[in-house]
Amino acid sequence: MIRSTLITFIAGGLLWGVASTSQAFEQTGKIDCIAPANPGGGWDFTCRSVGRVLADLGLVDGNVQTINMPGASGGVGFSHVVQKRAGQENVIVAASTVTTTGLARGQFPGMDASMVNWIGTLGADYGVIAVAADSPYQSLPEVMKALKKDPRAVSFTGGTATGGWDHLKLLMAADEAGVDDLARIAYLGYNGGGEAVTQTLGGHVDAFTGDISEVISFIESGDLRPLAILSEERLPGKLHEWPTAREQGIDTIAPNWRGFYIPADVSDDAYDWWVDTIDTLYSSDEWKGVMTQNGLMPFEMHGQAFTTFVNDQIAQITDISRQIGLSQ
Repeated sequence: MIRSTLITFIAGGLLWGVASTSQAFEQTGKIDCIAPANPGGGWDFTCRSVGRVLADLGLVDGNVQTINMPGASGGVGFSHVVQKRAGQENVIVAASTVTTTGLARGQFPGMDASMVNWIGTLGADYGVIAVAADSPYQSLPEVMKALKKDPRAVSFTGGTATGGWDHLKLLMAADEAGVDDLARIAYLGYNGGGEAVTQTLGGHVDAFTGDISEVISFIESGDLRPLAILSEERLPGKLHEWPTAREQGIDTIAPNWRGFYIPADVSDDAYDWWVDTIDTLYSSDEWKGVMTQNGLMPFEMHGQAFTTFVNDQIAQITDISRQIGLSQ
């Protein structure tokens, strides 16, 4: 039931996509790209890679400056934009399924999705459960077998707080594998995937749960070893050698879309300009190269269709959390 609910909002999202055509707004000056986590994680990657391509393609007038603003799995950044950036048209904020999970779980107190403007996605970053190269665990079923015997036998870490998307995707896999007492599974959350990877490599925790873009360099260097990628089928290219959870008998799929929102109270022309610009970037050969290099898969939505998807996904994640017992 959990898996089917998740697939419903994924499949629904893949069908939506729209771009506006307004060009009345003229962007000038420096752009702030807020990455609501520490350097090294997925949001940081989103800001820095998008900023570079926007500049390379000449789609923006000034430089794109990445501002790291960690805390509360994106909540600090969301609050900052709501309270202090309203009406500012040269601000974009990296977002993902982690953001909608935080909103669904009530982790951004007093705030909701309507307090910002959702502009578009740039692909999907599939989930991964990985261990250090010298870990005794060789497969995801081995980990789940240990958890069935004792839910605290294996410790995990990720770049979101307890109840956030990194934690939730782990619990979805454990639930699918038949692990009981999901609330007792040991999980330590950080403000971004970079810190979580460091803890895993240092031997402080047994396994990492996060997204491919956060760990691909560590996989390539041999420091981390994926136990399972949480995609429908094996990813293409250099990631093809790593198995999915599904092919190991644990049918869990967890894509993390990556995209942006902007502050409230901007002009309609500015909103439309940002929707068009992100759409143009997504369609470029330069961005396709970034996607291939970093394990991102196609996932395109823009404008009002994206806003509708965000609201639907928040409702779906709320339902999933209740099914697993994370909320009432």
